[in-house]
Amino acid sequence: MARPFAPGFRIPPDLLLRAYATGVFPMAESADDPEVFWVRPEMRGVIPLDTFHVPKSLAKTLRRNPFRIAFDTNFDCVIEGCAEARRDSTETWINAPIREAYGLLFENGHCHTVEAWTDEGLVGGLYGVTLGRAFFGESMFSRRTDASKICLVHLVKRLRERGFTLLDTQFTTPHLKQFGAIDVPRNRYEQLLQEALQSGEARFNP
Repeated sequence: MARPFAPGFRIPPDLLLRAYATGVFPMAESADDPEVFWVRPEMRGVIPLDTFHVPKSLAKTLRRNPFRIAFDTNFDCVIEGCAEARRDSTETWINAPIREAYGLLFENGHCHTVEAWTDEGLVGGLYGVTLGRAFFGESMFSRRTDASKICLVHLVKRLRERGFTLLDTQFTTPHLKQFGAIDVPRNRYEQLLQEALQSGEARFNP
């Protein structure tokens, strides 16, 4: 994993897109850290879109339509939710430069959200970056049971409909493996990435 620090306290959007195109993404040590480091893992997490699996218990929940699903309506609320401390950690890697950089990508159409809403407000969501026919998942959160999982299901449905070929999850977790996430070696991932970048431009929104 490469960890050279980014210069200064800002990540220019064009630099961020160039990094994704070469298999690199930024993280921070904590929310209060003003710098970021660049990561290029030896093993990369992906969810093959053609073998995406919905667990039976989640399929039952989906049939009840517990949430109103929306796309790209409130990036600020989604990244705020993703930056909240998790139950198993008091830290978050989403710092101010990352918030700013992905907010700018959202404004120019390269960052997207999937959101789960109820009458009480936003209860779950995820965001990620699009480039070519690849979607790079960044983070997700839930304030209600299964909210982020249902957002992931709707994300995959949209990616399939829009002609995307690569769903990058950066790393795999038990949470993602139940959907079919796998680890691939860096060289194989970079082959998949180049195929997704060189085979046209998929549109996340109509």
